[in-house]
Amino acid sequence: MGIDIGGTKIAGAVVDTDGAIVRQVRVATPAAITGIQTVVADMIAALADGEDAVAGVAAAGFVDRDRSTVYFAPNIDWRDEPLRDHLQHLTGVRVVVENDANAAGWAEYRFGAGEGLGDVVMLTIGTGVGGAIVIDGELLRGGHGIAAELGHLRLVPDGRICGCGQRGCLEMYGSGRALQHEAEEIARDAAFGIGAELHDTQQRAGGTIPGQEISRLIVAGDPGAAEAMRRVATAIGTACGSLAAVLDPQRFIIGGGVSQLGDVLLAPMREAFAAAMPAYESRPVADFAVARLTNDAGVIGAADLARRAFTAGG
Repeated sequence: MGIDIGGTKIAGAVVDTDGAIVRQVRVATPAAITGIQTVVADMIAALADGEDAVAGVAAAGFVDRDRSTVYFAPNIDWRDEPLRDHLQHLTGVRVVVENDANAAGWAEYRFGAGEGLGDVVMLTIGTGVGGAIVIDGELLRGGHGIAAELGHLRLVPDGRICGCGQRGCLEMYGSGRALQHEAEEIARDAAFGIGAELHDTQQRAGGTIPGQEISRLIVAGDPGAAEAMRRVATAIGTACGSLAAVLDPQRFIIGGGVSQLGDVLLAPMREAFAAAMPAYESRPVADFAVARLTNDAGVIGAADLARRAFTAGG
């Protein structure tokens, strides 16, 4: 079983060995912390349906190397939360806990855009930037379990303040939030005549340009929205150049809501990657692909990681 705890919903599924969802359920995320654990436990029990089962639970935040404790969760007030032990006590089912971006990246590596490869890096481009790294067929967790926080690579010295407390993180330049920031900057800067449509959209929206409107204008070919997209894609591609110099992956997989823009996002990203990658024309380099499993990646990856942890040959 795979469970994906999100800020607004909790998704659960039984997943077969080929990564296909057999049955699934989704419920709203309770406001109370104890309510979350109860809902997840009930979901595990319902999906297990009396059978011998194991569960992988994906949650946003820092998870320890033993995949048992959530050190910190940005959207839930968990601090050093022994989530695995609580759930095992409530359900009697063996559980592993994993970071949600790691779970999604593992699913893409096993069954999605990275299938058949050994070394991939996934970046999830949503409100923020998440990441997962697979090297030689193994998920990179690091010495404390919290590796691959790719959104917090320092990209711009003394840049925009990030929610992590640092300045200039990739998340502030290469995320959905950053796309909105760039679009609104173009809309209000009189020097950018290309921002006329963005400005009008901003006025109609009352000051903030909705993300879906920016996407609509990008797809429609609006020059201001395209420039905003180019800036975000350039930030991501530049960061990927540095990541490739260290990790040498075969493929970068781009997931999250912004990835739905497809080649509109990937084309300028590849250009920035080529400019940032050392000795680009003298060596094999990674390619780029859009994630394939979309919203199901978290539950599929969590389930497969649980199978791998608890079953022989998993």
